[in-house]
Amino acid sequence: MKLFFVSLGCDKNTVDSEHMIAKLSDYGYTLTDDENEADVIVINTCCFIHDAKQESIDTILEMARQKERGRLKSLIVCGCLAKRYKDEILQEIPEVDAVVGSLETDDIAEAVNSLHNISQQRSEDTKRPRRFITTPGHYEYLKIAEGCDKNCTYCVIPKLRGPYRSVPMEELIREAEELADAGVKELILVAQHTTMYGTDIYGRRALPELLCKLSDIEGIQWIRLLYAYPEDITDELIEVMSTNPKICHYIDMPVQSGSDDVLRRMGRHTDTGSIREVVKKLRDRMDDICIRTTLITGFPGETQADHEDTYRFVNEMEFDRLGVFTYSAEEGTPACDFDGQISEEMKAARRDELYVLQQAVSYEVSHRLIGRKMTVTVDGYLPEDEVYVARSYRDAPDIDGFVFIHSRRELMTGDMVTVRIEDATEYDLEGELTDESA
Repeated sequence: MKLFFVSLGCDKNTVDSEHMIAKLSDYGYTLTDDENEADVIVINTCCFIHDAKQESIDTILEMARQKERGRLKSLIVCGCLAKRYKDEILQEIPEVDAVVGSLETDDIAEAVNSLHNISQQRSEDTKRPRRFITTPGHYEYLKIAEGCDKNCTYCVIPKLRGPYRSVPMEELIREAEELADAGVKELILVAQHTTMYGTDIYGRRALPELLCKLSDIEGIQWIRLLYAYPEDITDELIEVMSTNPKICHYIDMPVQSGSDDVLRRMGRHTDTGSIREVVKKLRDRMDDICIRTTLITGFPGETQADHEDTYRFVNEMEFDRLGVFTYSAEEGTPACDFDGQISEEMKAARRDELYVLQQAVSYEVSHRLIGRKMTVTVDGYLPEDEVYVARSYRDAPDIDGFVFIHSRRELMTGDMVTVRIEDATEYDLEGELTDESA
């Protein structure tokens, strides 16, 4: 039977989707990239904020129309939206045949097979990988933990994903080795917060140890760290990052606000003073560190003074990368019932002010790189512009910028080459291939 799979939301969802596709392929389902050919459609949903929820609903309704065309036999909805609104989905969208929540994705094959009266006869091929790679292949995400214990007042994730649960280190090493054998060169570590890894099963922050073991895997050349909470970035972690050549001098460290009053109402376990301290430590040990962060504007009760505090904080910190989201009131979270809810217009205005500021900061940061030689990984080619698209250690896939390479020599996706930066914009760089890449 032909399977069409839709994966929405974050990179953690991508990992779940790849595992689910592999499980279904074990039972003989073959993947198709055309929904019109599908016997089975599975949608892995997201509902972290309102926009993600709406995208998930729209996708379900779009795929439900395949039932009218006659070929589609079953439509399965899984993931976070399925966990949160199972009864509503089944009641309001009768075309949906099964709902598999975010904590039940291991049961995807059983759920699909039961719809078609297929016996649970699994493939005997023990060499089959446990993940179906959906990225270009030279980079992949490694989800090191599930769930969250932070309980920020705006966030619904603990209700959807459960408490923090680290994946045992031996499982992660085995999975990373399989990915390396498949040609993956860059591992991108993800979790709701990677820096808490190991505290639940080892009684200590074991991320530095995990990083060292992953770096021992032959074939892995870059290891990138996302979603590191500032209060959990230890001196040991900074030391490992600064001394291990395979670990990118890059960190995604969500701070959410530059106002201490707002941080307290958010239930964050840090303040701006502590954030300044950890940023200083990172930059002292790695003068080329690229720090990415995210902010939320318009949190309930955020005053103009709070916004101005955040504005000054962003200007002072000169983050290399910055994403800004307007506050989304999610039902079931404490902040949804807070007094002082702010209009969408005000949220957007404050977001735009921060983006204008960050554009100037990013422009300055990027232009400091002109003249520098950098190792980059090739992601593709734009024939209309006759340039290769690549990323440096400063660029995570899908969220950061690119390095555009001019080269008379043919390059292949996944190649790692050296370029000299010749020009820059706020977000992207241009470079020429150097003789060192010959």
